[in-house]
Amino acid sequence: MKETKEFKTETKRLLDMMINSIYTHKEIFLRELISNASDAIDKRHYLSLTNTELADNYEIVIEANKDERTITIKDNGIGMTKEELEEHLGTIAKSGSKEFLEKVSKENTPDVDIIGQFGVGFYSAFMVAERVDVLTKSVNSNQAYLFSSEGLDSYTIEEATKDSFGSIITLHLRKDTEEEKYSDFLEEYQIKDLIKKYSDYVRYPIKTWVTKYDPKTDDDKDSKEPKTHLELETINSMLPIWKKNKSEVTDEELNNFYKSKFMDYQDPITSIFVNVEGMLTYNALLFIPKKPIYDFYSDRNERGLQLYTKGVFILDKCKELIPEYLRFVKGLVDSADLPLNISREMLQEDRAIKKIASNVEKKILAELSRMLKNDREKYEEFFKDYGINLKYGLYEDYGAKKEQLKDLIILESFNEGKKITFAEYKEKMAEGQKVFYYASGKDKAQVERMPEMDLLKKKGYDVFILSDDVDEFMIKALDKYDDLEFKSINQGDLGLIDEEESKKIDEIKEEKKDLIEKIKKALPNVKDVVLSKRLADSACCLTAGEGVSFEMEKVLKQQHGDVKAERILELNPNHQIFNKLEEAYKQSDDLGNKYANLLYNQALLMAGIIPDDPKAFSNDIVELMLK
Repeated sequence: MKETKEFKTETKRLLDMMINSIYTHKEIFLRELISNASDAIDKRHYLSLTNTELADNYEIVIEANKDERTITIKDNGIGMTKEELEEHLGTIAKSGSKEFLEKVSKENTPDVDIIGQFGVGFYSAFMVAERVDVLTKSVNSNQAYLFSSEGLDSYTIEEATKDSFGSIITLHLRKDTEEEKYSDFLEEYQIKDLIKKYSDYVRYPIKTWVTKYDPKTDDDKDSKEPKTHLELETINSMLPIWKKNKSEVTDEELNNFYKSKFMDYQDPITSIFVNVEGMLTYNALLFIPKKPIYDFYSDRNERGLQLYTKGVFILDKCKELIPEYLRFVKGLVDSADLPLNISREMLQEDRAIKKIASNVEKKILAELSRMLKNDREKYEEFFKDYGINLKYGLYEDYGAKKEQLKDLIILESFNEGKKITFAEYKEKMAEGQKVFYYASGKDKAQVERMPEMDLLKKKGYDVFILSDDVDEFMIKALDKYDDLEFKSINQGDLGLIDEEESKKIDEIKEEKKDLIEKIKKALPNVKDVVLSKRLADSACCLTAGEGVSFEMEKVLKQQHGDVKAERILELNPNHQIFNKLEEAYKQSDDLGNKYANLLYNQALLMAGIIPDDPKAFSNDIVELMLK
């Protein structure tokens, strides 16, 4: 006897959305139905552990019939009773779909992409089918049943005949339209591609009929068309490479998997296996590409790892699994502790996801640390392309991750002529040196020309060369390393001269205070004029006040426009130009002011800053040349 029953209200709403194409990835219907079939086999397999009569050669078979426009998904799983059909198919599943409906209603967003966000399960079939039939027989019943629905208001259930346990779901495809060509899903290549894409690592064989070419015989010589036949072939690989022991997988297999999976033509720099069992069980396989992809820094390139649950593909870019500064890492995570219906909102709050993400981050940093220690050349190659990401990671959130990242940073050393770590710098510090010195410049040659380098070179003190925009911000966030401070060579007191020499300069300062005041008055854009304790051979230099440096000013100006470092003109009291400047003021204030401006503009140029009035600077030089 056929019974007709009404769908529950929320189920009607969900089906209505399905039919009206709310889902932009209709192809996920096959993933969902295969996942359901796999779950059904899991349940039967579990029962077979105590009831061997239920054991079987488990499989999922997918068949397409172009003439009848049907797709059939068969499994020999646990099957369903009449009551279970009503519970699982006649009403909304506990899959997060109800929450999704509430979210859509609240936000009024009819066109959203929910692939991987909600376990739409059985209902996803109605995205492509105008009618769905489910023939099923439960291991707990001798009676089979046929469920049928067109996805509108009602469904029917009637007794049926089926020899074996399990379910057969038949999808009667919709007619093609200008927007959607549903008949594409009947194509052999499409079914194979979707199985490989979404369900390649389901642990039971997923089979479909595949065209095979017959070997040619003498009778085929005159035939233009090759002879073919169909074979039932297993499409999915079943055992994921990431679930094997690392010792069982060769580097070649890993490289081939990476290149195929993530569409790269080069082998990765390194691969990372993660296998965790216990309160939280998951596997991860991670890769660091040899080179950044061409659009690595564009908005189109989203970060994230692929997410699988029990071998079923859920999300292509799960950003909750990887921090922003490690966005270059490719890979996947497969956890048995996550539901198939996990949503974006659940991902953000799920403790398991957060724990997995934290462990994955630690594994990646441990691998980088190992590479730095054991394969320096490879690490320097990595850092050349991705080091800036680690620098941003250290700088972000006010240096929250500085302890994890500080020993992975390598910077150019002036003395060594190569990149070194903070620990390596400290180990080779000259006698008497008490801080880390750094200078911003594009290369060693530029830094060497800086007047502030005079005394540092004479003392043999090393200087880090900072060439990336983020470098000084990173140093500020780091603040100290092993209780040693960082000092910019053009900010603050560098502590390069002894007490006696410092006292001598202070005495000259007091003696020449009237001269210094005149110079300050002539230079309104300068915060202060001081006698330098960092210069040896150069006449002057420009230093910045505490806080924003000249390099930080350049970077921040691009973002905020009005940021400016405090300018301090430092004069070398031991240089003959200082005496010339004093003599000029004795002749006239106008001449002295002209000399003061010349020195200030010269200092600006040496600091890489364009003079405030380039034309006036040029005229002053010409006037002096003509004298």
